[in-house]
Amino acid sequence: MVTLQLTRVSARYGRQTIIEDITTPCFQGGQVVALLGPNAAGKSTLFRRILGLLKGDGEVVIGGTSVERPVAYMPQETGASAVLTVYESVLLARMQGRSLKVMADDLAQVDRALEELNITGLGERDIGDLSGGQRQLVSAAQALVQEPEILMMDEPTSALDLNRQINLLGVLRRLADERNMLIMVALHDLGHALRFADVAMMLENGRLIACGDTAEVITPALLRQVYRVEARIEPCSKGRPQLIVEEAV
Repeated sequence: MVTLQLTRVSARYGRQTIIEDITTPCFQGGQVVALLGPNAAGKSTLFRRILGLLKGDGEVVIGGTSVERPVAYMPQETGASAVLTVYESVLLARMQGRSLKVMADDLAQVDRALEELNITGLGERDIGDLSGGQRQLVSAAQALVQEPEILMMDEPTSALDLNRQINLLGVLRRLADERNMLIMVALHDLGHALRFADVAMMLENGRLIACGDTAEVITPALLRQVYRVEARIEPCSKGRPQLIVEEAV
């Protein structure tokens, strides 16, 4: 089973330290980890540090993987060639680092990714003709089609309507359960984190201030401290707690 653990991880841009001294428990396949925190807390920087795109101190250890490229990443700002169709762009993501010979299984995985996200009908559309939300779903498909063991997604629901948000997060929850995939997703909606994530990491000013069971991290006291809001957590009939925000403080 794939694992990911961070030990005293820091990252910097030039001489400026953005995240500092982040240590986590050992995350495992089958878990959905919500990366939380206000704007500029360091969430995107942490993703880039885990991927090795930024320098810094500390250690990022990925273990138990059975594939050559176990990690797929969906950045917050996605870009795609406007001259490609949706199907072509997802297939190109599938073929990265591989032989350019397209096999039947490659096409099947593209079809599967588009179907899981309910965007099969966009397959022949040009990327440049899509809305922001549609492009975001295509970017998600580009990550899923790689069949990673670790999937990292930076605010994948930011441009989606509520129905699409729930559908995408439901797909991620199912993939973690069915494929033992480790999914780390940055979210602003704490209600979604409570509903779909097993573990939450709360960042503030580049530091990890809480990490553990989602319901134990997202508490009224921590929301008051980090987000400056008064909120309460109530039980839900389906077993997941529900967040109710009352007012800003």
